[in-house]
Amino acid sequence: MRRLIVSTFLTLDGVMQGAGGPGEDDSGGFTAGGWSVNYWDQKMGEVMEEAMSVPFDVVLGRKTYDLFAAHWPRVPDEEGGKPLNDATKYVASRHHPDLPWGPSVLIEGDAAEGVRALKEQDGPELQVHGSGDLVQTLNRHHLVDEYRLWFFPCVVGAGKRLFANGTVPAGLTLIDSTISTTGVFIGTYVPAGEIAIGSFALDPSS
Repeated sequence: MRRLIVSTFLTLDGVMQGAGGPGEDDSGGFTAGGWSVNYWDQKMGEVMEEAMSVPFDVVLGRKTYDLFAAHWPRVPDEEGGKPLNDATKYVASRHHPDLPWGPSVLIEGDAAEGVRALKEQDGPELQVHGSGDLVQTLNRHHLVDEYRLWFFPCVVGAGKRLFANGTVPAGLTLIDSTISTTGVFIGTYVPAGEIAIGSFALDPSS
């Protein structure tokens, strides 16, 4: 069984939209694109390099695939370029797009069923980067084995969120963490089943 890992950048108010630059994703009138860029430091680069030092394939939504395909083939020597260019890209799309950034494989039909089938195959871990709509689907079908969440010390007020309305309530366990010199908290979480409900109210019988 292959593990599926979601890795994403988030503002403190949970927004993942447009992290990389203006115009990356301005849907819904989003105007804060590029909010992550000026927080990058050497520590974050080291964490990213470690994550990409193991064999992996990637699972991407169509929009994220197009963004990556426009960037990474042009900068093969940039940090992260070679592993992303070499990895097999599994692309979830309702249509039949051209996939020039290879090696690429279209996930046809139902995305959740397609990813479930990929997980059952032999092979390296599956990493999901960005791909907000796809991640919502994977969350609903309990297909995520690990979350690598990068919380940036900023808020943008509105935008697409990783855990949006309709997210199935669940607990998570923090298994690793580090903090950059710029205040970015990088936490690795694994699903921990249902939320353990409690109360601080005093027992009226005591």
